[in-house]
Parts: sequence; structure tokens; C-alpha cells
Amino acid sequence: MELLFIQSQEHPKLPIAELKAVIECENIEGTLDIITEGLVILKDISEENLEDYYKLFVRRLGYTHEVHEVISKFKYESLEEEILKISWQEYIKDNFAVRVKRFSSDIDTVGCEREVGSLILSNVNDTDIKVKLENPNSLVRLVAYQDNIFLAIERFKLNKKHFEEIKPHKRPFFYPGSMSPKLARCMVNLSRVCEGDLVLDPFCGTGGILIEAGLIGCKVAGSDVNWKMKNGTAINLEYCGIENYRTFNVDVRELKMYEKVDSVVTDPPYGISTSTGDIDGDEIFNEFFHSIYSNMKDDAYLCMASPHYVDLQPMIDEVGFQLVEQYHIKMHRSLTRVISVIKKKD
Repeated sequence: MELLFIQSQEHPKLPIAELKAVIECENIEGTLDIITEGLVILKDISEENLEDYYKLFVRRLGYTHEVHEVISKFKYESLEEEILKISWQEYIKDNFAVRVKRFSSDIDTVGCEREVGSLILSNVNDTDIKVKLENPNSLVRLVAYQDNIFLAIERFKLNKKHFEEIKPHKRPFFYPGSMSPKLARCMVNLSRVCEGDLVLDPFCGTGGILIEAGLIGCKVAGSDVNWKMKNGTAINLEYCGIENYRTFNVDVRELKMYEKVDSVVTDPPYGISTSTGDIDGDEIFNEFFHSIYSNMKDDAYLCMASPHYVDLQPMIDEVGFQLVEQYHIKMHRSLTRVISVIKKKD
């Protein structure tokens, strides 16, 4: 059995990197087939695992828009024949809508949606099944790539509204410069954590990273040298319904965790004005690496953001970390944000 992922194309590499990280840390069995940017298939899934995997992906992924169970794959010229082969009563409950997504294809989306909807109606024995274009009980998704059609059904919905509803300025405690929820979720996933793991953000700011970790079931801990940020993080975590958290007002150089953490996910402050007390320039990153190492489990990952002009590699090597992967995000003309995934050496 197969799952189809329609991914964000905001970044050429982060969506697939996030998906691969979740597959790795959750020990998901299957074969990943990257059709094109934004379209991925996970193949060779056993029937007994399909629903659990589906729910997990829907709960965790940030840079994926939709996940669907694949019903059939065929050439566009076989559309009518293939649609009429399917026992739609197995997939549709009460009402449905058909939606077409194109990748490198020039098919008529509206015409195709109408045609497929009519074919489905002609093929169901239940006269109570209707087309419902808004909020249907069942969504039939056709993905067209060149002359290929992937026909799928949506079993579980991603909460795409979450990343809009929880933007930094919509939280009770706000401070300028906070990371977007979608990127924060992606970074948490890149750190290879699972439900119940302990995630630390030692520069927690307004708590955006910890919110995303908490929402996928992690225990979270945050610290900040600024007590207002520490308190603001707690306010925002409680606003999001996250109860399993601890926050501390402490300089990262003095941080001694009550237990070693499964991952560190953070966006250290940098620039002319930071909340790092007396640390200036690149030194904040050097001090951070040295202090955080002893707070991490031996197999823990660190996912962090940094500006492009800071060379992290010498610091990583000096402390005993290993750089696993890196991604660059263009912010504006003078700044590129670098997302680094770093592992504590075995």
C-alpha cells in the first residue's frame, strides 16, 4: 500500500528532509519515491501499518500540505476505464468532492474534476451518495504528473490552519523576530524526536519551538537569560494547551539540566542587539556548543538556526559534534538563515 504526500514548495529541500527525518526516527517501513519537487510517494507499506503511519504523518509534518492513501495509478488516457473499475462505496461516505492537483501537466483541472465526479456517481449503487463541494465527508484527490495520474483518497486531514492560527503575533506573549511555526515544527522533526522525548530550547524566546515540540507529544524545557522571555514562554505554552513543560531563567553557560535531553532545538540570538547578556558576535555560538554538550544524551541531535556569516564547523569539531545536514533559507539580501542538524558523536 502507498501514501501520497503533496508538499510545500517554499523550499527545495526542507520538506523532503523533514519527511525523511520522521521516517527515520519513527522506524517507518517503506520505500520513498520522489516523483518531483512537491510530490512524494511512500511505497511498500503493509496494510496493518498504513493507518498508524498515516495518523503519525498528519500529526507531525509541517512542510507537507496533504497526505492521501493511493487507490490507483494509471495514464491519463485510461481515466474513464480506471475510475469505473473502483468500488467507490469502500472509499466514500455520504458525500464527496473531487480535487485535481497538477505537476508538470496541462490537463483541464475543472473539466477533469467534473468528469471524475460524474463517473463516480454513475458507478455507485447508493443513491444517497452526493457531490458536496464544501467540507465533504470524503475527498478524492487526483494528482496529475505529466501524463500520469495518481488517484487517492484523504483518510485523515492535516490541520493546515494551525500554522496560521498560532503565528507569533497571535499568541498572548509576543516579541518581534520570532520564528514561523512551520519552520519551528520542521526543525523539531529534523531533530529526530518521538512522542515522550525531552526537547530543550536554551534560547526559548517566546516559546515557538517548544510549542511545536509539545504539540507532537514531546516533553519540553526552555531557558532564557531574560526572565520576561522565560515567563512569556510559559504563558504561550499554557495558551496552546501544553502542560508537560518546565522553564528556567538562566544563562546558557550555567545551564545544568535536571536530566539529559533527547534533543536540542533552538534559534540562538545574533546581531547587534541580542538577549545574551555580555556575549557578543560569534562567541555566543562557541559558548553555546560547549555548555550544551553535557546536557545531551549520547545519541541526541541538535537542530539550530544561525546566520550564514558564522562558520559553525570549527566549533562543532572542537566540541565533539558531527554535522549531519544543512539547509539555507534566503531571508533578505544581506541574510541567509542556515538550519544545521548536528549529532553528538557516538
